[in-house]
Amino acid sequence: MNKHIGGKLDDLLAEDGLQEEVTAAAINRVIAWQLTEAMNTKSVTRTEMAARMHTSRMVVNRLLDANDTSVTLATLSRASVALGIQLRLELGD
Repeated sequence: MNKHIGGKLDDLLAEDGLQEEVTAAAINRVIAWQLTEAMNTKSVTRTEMAARMHTSRMVVNRLLDANDTSVTLATLSRASVALGIQLRLELGD
């Protein structure tokens, strides 16, 4: 007897038209967490991060907000330079 009922979660999300939204939210949560960890490791405050990025603290707050999916690659690039870490983007299946 098969104890698993239904299909894959990805299939369900795709059927409901939610896969892109859920994927974007998950990616953003990981990015926010990784940046927060790097800032903590290097003892960089949000104010200092904003100064290093030549931007406002509000931009840094949005960058570190796990629920804000409007982060751009340019902002991520400036953040990685500000922290002295490498930015890697990978696409695959």
